[in-house]
Amino acid sequence: MPVYAVWESHFRPEHAGAGLEVTKAIWQDMQGFEGYLGHELIQDADEPGHLLVVGRWSSREAADTVRDQYAAHPNAQRANTLVREPRRRFIGVPVDAAGPAASVWPSLRR
Repeated sequence: MPVYAVWESHFRPEHAGAGLEVTKAIWQDMQGFEGYLGHELIQDADEPGHLLVVGRWSSREAADTVRDQYAAHPNAQRANTLVREPRRRFIGVPVDAAGPAASVWPSLRR
């Protein structure tokens, strides 16, 4: 089952343009890695330096391997110098009515 690697970046206002460009470059690079399926880059309409990238990967292992391999890449290092706080990532899986998370909702409605 595909997984989603969701990255959130908060670039300082003076680095919003450079942050967007380096984020685009990072995700252009991702297309060459095994397990990459696609991504969506979303820019906050009210805060241009606030970006979300929702990347689709064939597995968590693929997403984690690429994260680890790419950490020392100049684009990743540049992004880290431009942010006002550390970039964050979480791995998510699609939730459908039959999925494991569906069983949690009934208990939350009580």
